[in-house]
Amino acid sequence: MAFPPSFLDELRSRLSLAAVIGRRVRLIKKGREHSGLCPFHNEKTPSFTVNEDKGFYHCFGCGAHGDLISFEMQTHHLSFPEAVERLAAEAGLEVPAQAPEERDRARHAASLHDAMEVAAAFFEHQLRSPGGREALDYLRRRGLDEQVIGRFRLGFSPDGRGALKGALKAASIPEDLAVEAGLLIAPEGGGETYDRFRGRVMFPITDRRGRIIAFGGRTLGDGQPKYLNSPDTPLFHKGSVLYGLAQAREPAAKAGSIIVCEGYMDVIALHRGGFAHSVAPLGTALTEQQIELLWRLAPEPIICLDGDAAGQRAAFKAAERALPLLKPGLSLSFATVPAPEDPDSLIRTGGTAAMQDVLGRAVSLSTVLWTQALGNHRTDTPERRAAFERDLMDMVGRIADPGVKEQYRRHFRSQLWEVFRAPRSAPPRGGKATLGGDARAGTRGAFGRRRSTDRGPDGRLPGAGLPPVPQPAWQTQERVLLLILIAHPSLLEEVAERLGNLHFSDSPLDNLRQEVLKHLDGWGSLDSEGVQRHLRSCGFSQILNCLLEANAHDQRAYLKPDAPVEAVRELWEHVFKLYTQKELVAELRQAEQQAGADLSDETFAYFNALWSSKRQGDDT
Repeated sequence: MAFPPSFLDELRSRLSLAAVIGRRVRLIKKGREHSGLCPFHNEKTPSFTVNEDKGFYHCFGCGAHGDLISFEMQTHHLSFPEAVERLAAEAGLEVPAQAPEERDRARHAASLHDAMEVAAAFFEHQLRSPGGREALDYLRRRGLDEQVIGRFRLGFSPDGRGALKGALKAASIPEDLAVEAGLLIAPEGGGETYDRFRGRVMFPITDRRGRIIAFGGRTLGDGQPKYLNSPDTPLFHKGSVLYGLAQAREPAAKAGSIIVCEGYMDVIALHRGGFAHSVAPLGTALTEQQIELLWRLAPEPIICLDGDAAGQRAAFKAAERALPLLKPGLSLSFATVPAPEDPDSLIRTGGTAAMQDVLGRAVSLSTVLWTQALGNHRTDTPERRAAFERDLMDMVGRIADPGVKEQYRRHFRSQLWEVFRAPRSAPPRGGKATLGGDARAGTRGAFGRRRSTDRGPDGRLPGAGLPPVPQPAWQTQERVLLLILIAHPSLLEEVAERLGNLHFSDSPLDNLRQEVLKHLDGWGSLDSEGVQRHLRSCGFSQILNCLLEANAHDQRAYLKPDAPVEAVRELWEHVFKLYTQKELVAELRQAEQQAGADLSDETFAYFNALWSSKRQGDDT
């Protein structure tokens, strides 16, 4: 609604800007201004100023600027009307009367809210009646105490067609209003109305201000559907509401983050576990409206869904829907609860630390898009790689913001070059002539020096007739990296991106690596034997047998399925680091020799870049 300018001026004059801001920021008066640490970004030295006379605040660090109303909107994540109404109540001002049409709509909405409030109180009472014992026992078995049950106003709907209907009638709620609110069902062919929710644990759904606008109900038996939501009403539109938003708004502002999980119980479990900045969509994939709503709370919400196939499909759907909406600084990140756990069960068994570990390993939106596209393609031929690249660029094309679109295009092209470029000993594809690039791979080094293939005095190639050369360390490392994942498939998800960026020198092993990545979604629920059966069914028995029978590694104890997962993870990270350093070390030696023979600015700069990369790798 529109507010008269005179009313807004009166509101600003009645409330002290410094006093309102001082409730959240420790301000120090300096002359005619106040200063303090900015509440909108992390800083150690004050750059946030409040000018009471001019009625505005400004941060010289992040650029935040506004007045009394905008500060209330930003810090409490309110709309403009909500902020004005909140400040008016504090100032003792009556909000101006609305136009007749607006007043009628407001009165009708208030009547609907009244009906929802009567229903919520009825369900709460029923939960603690003898008929609600089974529902209350269910909630307590799920670890919910009285405080949590009260905070989320959980209840129970009796298994009868007229229990709620009678309570609404006793509260003078008109029957047609109860039907409009979604509480009662009116049969299409006529007849008596009846309760929509029967024999279910009830979860009230609120708007941003905490007013009840709908309900979700979970059946206690085998009835279907397992979860039932209110239909769309004048108060409730499923795709634009997030469960738990009213409770999560303030914690999200403090944390600078918000978590999106799958369902009611996940939200409640996360709140109990100390993650009060958690919400959930209402049985649907995350919508564009919900993504926009999340960005009002945090610039990079964490989409934390289950590790089963359904959860991963929902995560990728959210990633796709976010693409056209992306703006500079606004994105999504993705964390996955390992199957068969969900946030509720994970916190109950592993505590807060287990959930924090999952959130700490969240990956970027670009990583999810890359991984998903890679899982849909084999990339062992130029044509297949071209199809993979086409799919990536098709996704990039859906981004509306030109700046973000260009950054994604550059990012993916860089990643494609890193993954699919020729080995470092061969010239880069399309490399500049100044590096001595030669299209005939394997005939020249990185600086154009032809490799020595001179024969010895006996006319044989170097090494001919000598004892077998020991297997290079990197070949063993390739085997160990795959063996670990076959023995411990739950690790695949957290290392998939890095595994996808590798290219094994052994062709059968590399084919197996690609097969492993194709099944990222399904491996989380398999044990080691199940993974081996799957690989054999896909035609990889021979290479799998070679791997399992190999004795070229010294860490066989860690490859047992019952080995401690932390130790196994550390081993994988260690072997990966050694493996990814091999090409850099070889190229560094070659660059060092070339720089000594021909020290130009170009060769020296290239040598310096390689040396810096190696030092960074050694430090990690």
